[in-house]
Amino acid sequence: MALPSKSKSLSDWYQAVVINAELADYAPVKGMMVIRPNGYALWEEIQATLNPFMRDAGVANAYFPLLIPKSFLDREAKHVAGFAPELAVVTIAGGEKLAEPLVVRPTSETIMYAMFAKWIESWRDLPLKLNQWNNVVRWEKRTYLFLRTTEFLWQEGHTAHETHDEALAEQKRALSMYLTLYREYLALAGIAGIKSKSETFAGATTTFTYELVMPDGKILQAATSHDLGQRFGEAFGIRFQTRDGNEGVPWQTSWGLSTRAIGALVLGHGDDRGLILPSRIAPCEVIVIPIFTNDDSRDSMILREALKLTRSFPARWNARLDDRREVSPGAKFYEWELKGVPLRIEYGARELAAAVVTMVRRDNQSKTQVAMSQLSEVMQATLENIQQELFLQSERLLASHTHEIATFKEFTEIMEGPRGFIRAFWCEEEACERAIKEATHATVRCLPFEALPESGKCVYCGTNARYRWYFGQSY
Repeated sequence: MALPSKSKSLSDWYQAVVINAELADYAPVKGMMVIRPNGYALWEEIQATLNPFMRDAGVANAYFPLLIPKSFLDREAKHVAGFAPELAVVTIAGGEKLAEPLVVRPTSETIMYAMFAKWIESWRDLPLKLNQWNNVVRWEKRTYLFLRTTEFLWQEGHTAHETHDEALAEQKRALSMYLTLYREYLALAGIAGIKSKSETFAGATTTFTYELVMPDGKILQAATSHDLGQRFGEAFGIRFQTRDGNEGVPWQTSWGLSTRAIGALVLGHGDDRGLILPSRIAPCEVIVIPIFTNDDSRDSMILREALKLTRSFPARWNARLDDRREVSPGAKFYEWELKGVPLRIEYGARELAAAVVTMVRRDNQSKTQVAMSQLSEVMQATLENIQQELFLQSERLLASHTHEIATFKEFTEIMEGPRGFIRAFWCEEEACERAIKEATHATVRCLPFEALPESGKCVYCGTNARYRWYFGQSY
């Protein structure tokens, strides 16, 4: 089945790829999805990439309950206000009305910090750094497979520190970890920066973010890390004896990345043939396809050599052999291209006779014959080149979808047309921020970390402004 054109109908193309590449499917409950093995394999690759970074930083994996007493959320008013419209609440269980409603976690700050209050007694108990891989529920009105669903998977890190400087260092470290994942593994270029006050995580002092632009010009918040200050520590009674014998409240951070990353991967790299996976994140980097001839003796030899070839590849490539005889080579090519496997190796009678293989790149469809004696070296270089080329393409997309403007008329025209990032002066007043959103549906995405003070006029109200912020319409 031919896919819709990506350039003509990105939304239809995206839905078709996610379904037909068997990444996910719609669940019987509206707004929820079933993640199929191909999609979950990508999530496992992301987990395998992030876990070592967390271990090296002294972060341990743990697990906390799905259900949270509603009174826990009520302790931090700003936090609960930020999530109130999205909460799912359990009021009846075991056939009886509960004495206290239980909230299905939208995030785990409150349940985790109730436990932190039990575990932290002295400065010797700090820092406490925990992460959990789990599911959360936020009752979304508009859903989109992977990008925005009522239930999704993510990891959420939570840390407590003796000093604010230590917490700020952890906030920066966490975002740096995400930048490494997105840039060096998912091959997705974006903008890293700090959120505006209104876009800051509920209950946090500051939020750092990584923002991606997609081919339709919409912006995707890819990952965030938050400085929580001492607000949650005060609300949950987390106290510790300081080094000088006094009582202190720890400084805390939280940070997270979700299965939205898989949606970004699909949108960022696919084409009209389906997925294109960067080699470093692909669950299977190489697919070997024997080309049978209907000559039993020759086909037996082809299959034997193809199996030997597959087993000779490094384990990190997770090479697979597609030896199905009931499926034509063309149908196999289509299937593995749809699923985005970076390299295809074709091996038939001609290759057997010449001691070569035919190597096909998924990203640009180039086909090359490679001598068996040089195969491993050439394949390794090619896989790395695919990774680099996909990131360069993403950088070009980012550059072509970033617009520096001076007037609100230009702002409006871009949001009504190609969209993308708009870089413009903003006075940092929330009234202007709300007015811009009402007029264009664009929100302040971030102020890049590398931004330098300048002298300019707010794009909306014309008052003095110091920085050019990034705006865009989000998913």
